[in-house]
Amino acid sequence: MKKGKVYLVGAGPGDPGLLTLKGRDVLAQADVVIYDYLASEEFLRYAPAHARRIYVGKKGGDHTMSQEAINRLLVEKAREGVVVRLKGGDPFVFGRGGEEAQELAAAGIDFEIVPGVTAAVAVPAYAGIPLSHRDYASSMAFITGHERADGAMPETKESLDWEKLASGVGTLVFFMGVKNLPDIAQRLMAHGRSPRTPAAVIRWGTTPQQQTVVGTLADIVEKVQATGLKPPAIIVVGEVVRLRTELNWFETKPLFGKTVLVTRAREQASEFRRALEDLGARCVEFPSIAIVPPASWDPLDRALAVLHEYDWVVFTSVNGVKFFMERLWAAGRDVRALAGTRLAAIGPKTAEALEQRGLRLDVVPEEYRAESLFKALGETTVRGRRFLLPRAAQARDVLPQTLRRWGAEVDVVPAYETVPAAEGVDEVKAMLARGEVHVVTFTASSTVTFFLQAIGEHRAAELLKQTVVACIGPITADTARSFGIEPRVVAEEYTIPGLVRALASRV
Repeated sequence: MKKGKVYLVGAGPGDPGLLTLKGRDVLAQADVVIYDYLASEEFLRYAPAHARRIYVGKKGGDHTMSQEAINRLLVEKAREGVVVRLKGGDPFVFGRGGEEAQELAAAGIDFEIVPGVTAAVAVPAYAGIPLSHRDYASSMAFITGHERADGAMPETKESLDWEKLASGVGTLVFFMGVKNLPDIAQRLMAHGRSPRTPAAVIRWGTTPQQQTVVGTLADIVEKVQATGLKPPAIIVVGEVVRLRTELNWFETKPLFGKTVLVTRAREQASEFRRALEDLGARCVEFPSIAIVPPASWDPLDRALAVLHEYDWVVFTSVNGVKFFMERLWAAGRDVRALAGTRLAAIGPKTAEALEQRGLRLDVVPEEYRAESLFKALGETTVRGRRFLLPRAAQARDVLPQTLRRWGAEVDVVPAYETVPAAEGVDEVKAMLARGEVHVVTFTASSTVTFFLQAIGEHRAAELLKQTVVACIGPITADTARSFGIEPRVVAEEYTIPGLVRALASRV
């Protein structure tokens, strides 16, 4: 891409997964990202580290920057490099993208439109409401319900023909109309739409905070007021709203409406988070640990130098595999150095990490814990053998101690360390105190220990009484209990998928 260009990118209505592939690709090449309130900040991670990020959002009358100022900013920054203007929904559907494009055209700035998934379609779909259905509606209209500064409605120079809208269009979708809902309902009924016509108001559509209120034109205002529902929201009017009873797929997910705190290391949290979000959860990442290289590579390097002298190498985590293999490569060697050495792995993910490198495992215990490895190996296999355990510097001693008791020679070398990492601790404390977190997850004993260090042991014990504590297995659960925290969910299979299944069935 050349310098001096603006991409007007539709980011979709809220679900980060609805960002288009092209939107993601142009973000990766941005020098500047100018983004709105309704464009999820998660999208910013697709931008390069050097890219400047400028927030120009507007909500509830609180405007960070006027539209005129945003237009000037786009022109100014476009003269410096590639600008991505990230807008919620679609930039050309009540997104003022047309105005911004006009300003760029007038200034002679090269620009491109990257359409997005409009909230008009996506939000009702996530509420189980199709906009068209051959038994209910064959036409639709999108209308802005926002009030203009002079009190006129809608926010456009044209006046709405309420009679034609009321009687001539099957499905009506109003943007930004919550404040004007009483007027919208009254006008539609006054111009011939039946008071019994179904209506729905959907707040924060396509996100785990989605809230849907369903009624009729006659009572929807009262129902919305009773729930205290506030903007941003989409209003849908029409017979298709009846289908929600049958097609409500999103809000019926097992973890919908639940906020889950993920304490796993950030680089390992994505798979866990994705699985939880697929079940409808809202995830808040609070990595209590970070995975870093060991204080010294010397012990591991010495072991690698005599790798052929070991009968067994036992891997207890994906991290151990990663750092071991990276260090082996740094020494100018590869998997061929493991020829003749038997390999064992604790846990399917650890085994998978080795298999992806072309290594076949000799032993993978049925249960994913160190104690189960003993049964798989057998005492006679262990006696007189030499074992190498590349693992976390702070790992439990159960495995090496038992191997030695059975007559093995064991070298335990640190391949990595887990250290505290607790960014945003004040916000997490506040969320826990307000009761906004429904589940706190722990995927290792170290996540428990470092979480308590970050929050404060006594304070954490108090705050966690108000939430569900979920642990990946009995060892992690015992660590929590040692601090006076009783887990309500303990996975029967000691893996991330096992913990996800346990949460889905018990929360």
